Amino acid sequence: MTVRVERTFDLGVSPENVWNFIADPEKRASVISVVADFEETGENTYIWHIRLPIPFLDTTVPVETEDVESDPPRYVKFVGRSSALRVTGEHEVREAENGSRLVNRFTVEGRVPGVERYFKKNLDDELDNLEAALREEAAA
Repeated sequence: MTVRVERTFDLGVSPENVWNFIADPEKRASVISVVADFEETGENTYIWHIRLPIPFLDTTVPVETEDVESDPPRYVKFVGRSSALRVTGEHEVREAENGSRLVNRFTVEGRVPGVERYFKKNLDDELDNLEAALREEAAA
């Protein structure tokens, strides 16, 4: 089973400010609750060390992640691979009447029992975290 989520945020923030957050892989990772650590390994590569609260996975899993497509200041796509899962994320920044619109698309394919169930249940909350962080950064 594959979990797919698409969610759009309308933000009273300039597209440039949204892009500055979204284009930074460490900032993107920092708002995901299961990311225990972040390690930059190259110009467009990094490792998310994730800890999922599911049976059969009682350790931190390194997810080798790469920004595979980028069209600044509008679009970024990343792919993460590990023994436990494969995740693809896309963020598209659009101008909107009162600021910006951010379209987010995520696909998670589990390779360990319970991964998809976890993300099906929690991915929407993780996107809430992203939206809150963007609003907080805009207010600063």
